[in-house]
Amino acid sequence: MGVIEVNGIRVFAYHGCLKEEGVIGGAYCLDVRVEGDFGLAERSDDLTTTVDYGLVAAIVQEEMAIRSRLIEHVAARILERLKQTWRPGLHWRVRVVKERPPIHGDVDQAIYTIEG
Repeated sequence: MGVIEVNGIRVFAYHGCLKEEGVIGGAYCLDVRVEGDFGLAERSDDLTTTVDYGLVAAIVQEEMAIRSRLIEHVAARILERLKQTWRPGLHWRVRVVKERPPIHGDVDQAIYTIEG
């Protein structure tokens, strides 16, 4: 078993329940982790036998470009796309960090993590 992580995918997006968030947007940082048997990739040195980091980042960016009110919703969409793109049997984790959410008080981040 092995683990691949694509961390620190930075995106500017327009998620949030407040109307203003759909206009001014905000900064997000996403991490994707996948666990599975990557033995074939270890032996073959062939990109088609593993998870392509570039495609992971592209999927994250495409899904983040679709407005959601909740980061839970966008995280679930990203997870589903990843699962549909690669073979079954891999275990995924998507972590969405909303930086400086516009709420009362001084809050650095709001974070949602989903696995499947």
